[in-house]
Amino acid sequence: MKPTKFSLFFFLLLLSLLLYQSPPPFTTAAIDEPSSISFLITNKGLTFLKDLLISKAISTLIPLQIPHIDQTLQIPFLGNVFVKLSNLSLHQIAVSDSYITPGESGVSFIVSGATANMSLDWYYSYYVGRFFPLQISDHGLASIQVEGLQVGLTLYLEIKDGRLMPTLVECGCFVEDLSIKLEGGASWLYQGIVDIFAGQIESAVEEAITKNLKEAILKLDTSLESLPKQIPVDDIASLNVTFVNDIVLSNSSIGFEINGLFTRNDQTSNYKFLMDPLFNNKILSTQRDQKRTMKFFEEHLLVPSGQGTSKMMGISIDEAVFHSASTLYYEADYLQWIVDQIPDQALLNTAGWRFIIPQLYKKYPNDDMNLNVSLASPPVIRISQKIIDVSANVDLIIDVLDGGQVIPVACIFLEIQASGSVELRGNNLGGKVKLGDFKMTLKWSKIGNLKMFLIQVCSLQRPHVLGNTQVEGLPLIATSS
Repeated sequence: MKPTKFSLFFFLLLLSLLLYQSPPPFTTAAIDEPSSISFLITNKGLTFLKDLLISKAISTLIPLQIPHIDQTLQIPFLGNVFVKLSNLSLHQIAVSDSYITPGESGVSFIVSGATANMSLDWYYSYYVGRFFPLQISDHGLASIQVEGLQVGLTLYLEIKDGRLMPTLVECGCFVEDLSIKLEGGASWLYQGIVDIFAGQIESAVEEAITKNLKEAILKLDTSLESLPKQIPVDDIASLNVTFVNDIVLSNSSIGFEINGLFTRNDQTSNYKFLMDPLFNNKILSTQRDQKRTMKFFEEHLLVPSGQGTSKMMGISIDEAVFHSASTLYYEADYLQWIVDQIPDQALLNTAGWRFIIPQLYKKYPNDDMNLNVSLASPPVIRISQKIIDVSANVDLIIDVLDGGQVIPVACIFLEIQASGSVELRGNNLGGKVKLGDFKMTLKWSKIGNLKMFLIQVCSLQRPHVLGNTQVEGLPLIATSS
């Protein structure tokens, strides 16, 4: 049997069973771009995202090199002393408290009470003697403990030209205190560094961290801009991951949407069914309607309190995703299979049907057969809570292999209705597929009139051919063969 290659389509089909909730019948005054997949990052997901971004920022930030500092000090009894601090480096940052707060102005990240370790080289020189000046100099190392480090930034998120664009609204850093430990040197040097250079070191650290964060946001923007708008599924189709509509922010979650439809790799598909309001999400840009939209996200994408652990992310997959996939592969003539192997291989020989279809055996005795299976129209998929209903019309052509020739002898029209459900079993995604209704109609025959009721009864009595099926494990479910 020829395997299909659109396993992502089946994975989304099954994933939607776990996550799908029917949208409420609210109406809106305006309609934005249609979206088919909606995401909601919950408070738990935002916390995970915050910790991940902070960890990534720290690993990118350290070791942080800070520009050298030099200054001439007036020291009693010594006069002018030139002091230079070089090789200032921030080695380690430990975060104790951090927060992420979505709001109307953007998403704010705040780190407070952090500590950091620094090191530096110090050098000083001065001259003694009025008539024969003699240079006195010394150098050494110093370690610094940064206390009460606070960092904050706010990003404004917007969708522009189908891409997510972060804009830095504000960014700042504040150092509460420094603890300096000199290795060697005179006491006056320590006091001079504490009195004169402590403020400059604090300012240098604040400016360096702020500068690096701004550069990181620019790199993030560049990386997001380079993301593809389509993800290839196979050589036939791609998934449209273009962002649509506005980011929806609440005080504890972020919602966004993507187009989510399957498109041909060689063209832009425009399916008629997309005009059906059933498949169009209606999102408004006004503040009032955004609040209603967020309420929809929170009510229909999150597990209600008391019904289990809250999820990090909620996903709503519209039926339009599966309709776009089924229509695309149907139009690409990809929903066709040649079945030449089944568990009961005797059924693919005319001898196995000599009592049910005697004309077939009489005309082609003991010849092998193939089943040429093709969908007569795109399958119709309806999603409800925890259940997916699939209706498919199939043309089943019986081919006889006679003398090296493939001879079509009959065509049976199948009307199939099935339903499925999935569940998580440990780390595996398992599920059940149940045959709901099954009808056979003879379209044409070269071997006389067939007794369709006998063929149908024979098929239904073989559960490995048609009937209830139970599968376990994602690889078995996410592929079709």
